[in-house]
Amino acid sequence: MINVELLKMKKAWLLCLSFIIYFLSFSPAGAQTPQQWRDSLSTLNRMIASEPQSTDLRLKKAAVNIELQQWDYAVEEYGRVLELDDKNLSALYFRAYCYNHLRRFDLARADYEHFLQIVPRHFDAQLGLAMAKRNLGKALETQDELNRLVEMYPDSALAYAARAGFEQEQKQYDLALYDWDEAISRSAHPTEYLLSKYTVLWAMKRYDEARRLHDELIKSGIPRSVLERLQTTKN
Repeated sequence: MINVELLKMKKAWLLCLSFIIYFLSFSPAGAQTPQQWRDSLSTLNRMIASEPQSTDLRLKKAAVNIELQQWDYAVEEYGRVLELDDKNLSALYFRAYCYNHLRRFDLARADYEHFLQIVPRHFDAQLGLAMAKRNLGKALETQDELNRLVEMYPDSALAYAARAGFEQEQKQYDLALYDWDEAISRSAHPTEYLLSKYTVLWAMKRYDEARRLHDELIKSGIPRSVLERLQTTKN
């Protein structure tokens, strides 16, 4: 299966910088409590009642819905934005994000594809499309999308890591090992990738290489217990 660190990276990329910047433009400094988010939602609902054609207000409301994990409400709001502006990139991108949480992967795929028709070279949307196809069980299409991601971003450690994680899931260990090495060579902080490489070496029964990497990881501060768990990880 795709390793935990890769899933964390996938989530981090789906909540990309553009969302953070947009969200901070509305919210006050510091984290809000659930009640404060609900209060914000009430305020936005009143404002939208006065300005129902405002896509900006509706996008802000959908962002609060996401913060409260109200995925269906966020999808509904993004749909209203798209009725007003069918090429609104924020609405397309984050509706796909919500669809992923609702496990409606076919709809997430459609939104990512629509987004990429407008902005063909968008790393996060390309990665999101690959993951949506992966969740739909379309292995060949997933591989094609990840290959395309690497071709578009040959200097990206994350692009190689995403492809390596999928190849590892498919038990294509030779390919995965190559891609983990490529990710490692491009990363300033490759610890997560080294751990994934260690798992692949163990699965391939390349024990001498695994032991050498084991010693390097121990010296870098990785707990021995973590490495022991990786040795028993089913791939």
